[in-house]
Amino acid sequence: MSVKPKTNVILTRDKININDKWKVETLYEDDQFWKSDFDKIDASLVEIEKYKGKVVESKETFLALLSTLSSTGIILERVMQYAFLHHAADGSSSENQRRLSLATQLATRYSSATSFIEPEILTLEKQTFEAWLNQKEFEQYKVMLQKMYRFKNHILSAEQERIMALQSEVASKASDSFSALTNIDFNFGHIVTEDGKIPLTQSTFGSLLQNKDRKVRERSYKKFYRVFDSHKHVLTNLYDASVKQDIFRSKVRSYSDSLAMFLYPDNVDKSVYKNLIAAVHNNFETLHRYYELRRRVLKLDKLDHYDVYVPLVDSIKVHHSYDEAVSLISKAMVPLGKEYVDVLTKGLTEDRWVDRYENKGKRSGAFSSGIYSNHPFILMNYKEDVLRDVFTLAHEGGHAMHSYYSAKNNPYSSYDYTIFEAEVASTFNEQLLAHHMLSSSDNKELRAYILNKQIDDVVATLFRQTMFAEYEMIIHEMVESGEPITVESLRSNYRKLLKAYFGPKVQLFKVSDLEGLRIPHFYRAFYVYKYATGLSAAMTLAEGVLNNEEGAKENYLNFLKSGGSTYPIDSLKKAGVDMSSPKPVEAALKKFENMLTEAETLLL
Repeated sequence: MSVKPKTNVILTRDKININDKWKVETLYEDDQFWKSDFDKIDASLVEIEKYKGKVVESKETFLALLSTLSSTGIILERVMQYAFLHHAADGSSSENQRRLSLATQLATRYSSATSFIEPEILTLEKQTFEAWLNQKEFEQYKVMLQKMYRFKNHILSAEQERIMALQSEVASKASDSFSALTNIDFNFGHIVTEDGKIPLTQSTFGSLLQNKDRKVRERSYKKFYRVFDSHKHVLTNLYDASVKQDIFRSKVRSYSDSLAMFLYPDNVDKSVYKNLIAAVHNNFETLHRYYELRRRVLKLDKLDHYDVYVPLVDSIKVHHSYDEAVSLISKAMVPLGKEYVDVLTKGLTEDRWVDRYENKGKRSGAFSSGIYSNHPFILMNYKEDVLRDVFTLAHEGGHAMHSYYSAKNNPYSSYDYTIFEAEVASTFNEQLLAHHMLSSSDNKELRAYILNKQIDDVVATLFRQTMFAEYEMIIHEMVESGEPITVESLRSNYRKLLKAYFGPKVQLFKVSDLEGLRIPHFYRAFYVYKYATGLSAAMTLAEGVLNNEEGAKENYLNFLKSGGSTYPIDSLKKAGVDMSSPKPVEAALKKFENMLTEAETLLL
């Protein structure tokens, strides 16, 4: 039985009940065993170096190297995981800081020591490469090597690759500078609320826009963007540098454009990206209905831009102990079968996959982290009176089960799945939990809360991330066509999107388009669309499982087991959803419309 910490008391790590901590000793009993594996990896770097210039001189040499990389990779994963988990649980500990720093340095040395391998592999003639791969000895490495070989036409000579590697540190400086400027140097001041004076920061801005006091929202919004307005020229220059770096890399590596380069690793066609945008555009009317519902529920004459995030339904007064939350999630997952439920339930409880409660020095938020040679781990900061935390536990449990099945059913070299697939498993579990709670309760207040949460999740994940994706595409295409980035070109393009997505009845301000200068995702181009496609796929797959469609459960479980054995579009197609078609996105948007209709009935 879990015993939660006393309310409003944040304990130090040593005071947390052992059963409420994740079981890191399944990785290493103590630091002595960890150090032993650390030293093994350090020593292996000298052996790996001996293969330089000889990687593909013979089939036997190549196989020996692949075996070495596999065994050392598995150990390095454990070394990194152990250090990472200790630091996440208590980052204030100097010992945890030191251990993570040592592990990170080791991983960097390993990466540097193995950097010669891929270019040498790609010197193999296609005929020889395919002949080797078709032999039994290469079976466990086949998928990894096939994926690697796809890049043959985009890999440069050894000397050119060395230059690109040397340039990579400079390439990240735009992103690093943006982060330092907006998270460290910017001083946004404070906002006075009924709970006292709250610092206005990048982190608190989102919660302040959810404050029930409209004056707090307005002051936060205007004060926040005033700072961005006074730095708009340097922010424009930073984003310009990031976009030009993307385009530089795409040209040097012989891609047709930057979007093609970023889609290439997942083998995703541009049509997937553009179909997503088109489907969302076709549903603007429904999105605008949502904002009109907001205006009416909030009883406003007009909905301002700072009014679009405040919850329409106050967090209801419910109480779920951690064990009760696990029980609720387990019941919701029954459609996936006994094995899935048993493994997940045991993992969340007696096997101690989860670090449950907040403690001093612990990382905020939640995450799931899986590796090949051990069970996955989940970090939570669980609060019994926050219903959203039950959904968060289900979400992270979905990630964990994806990692569990992937590692169980694939060789190390191809067990890891892509970001494109990752959000499917997590949001799928949230869909099942919402369905279970809605179908097993006639509490109108609870129903309204869950519907509001689901609707807001679709708006945040499907609509908003698509708007970001569209903006990235517009700006990159603009620069690739020879049009320079200026403060005005960024702002005018972003304002057009704001008007299109929010519609004619949401009041925008002169500073509203400065939002386009503050989104950190833009410095990691063309990946946010995966959140939108992931949610769309999850909604479609969950619908199939809940409706007991023939083969739906088995196909979904096979998807979880597929790991990195194929490309994401192909693995999802086998699961029963074709993301190369706009239909899954359209189906998700139709479900959004149905939820909105019910919410209008409940809330108005």
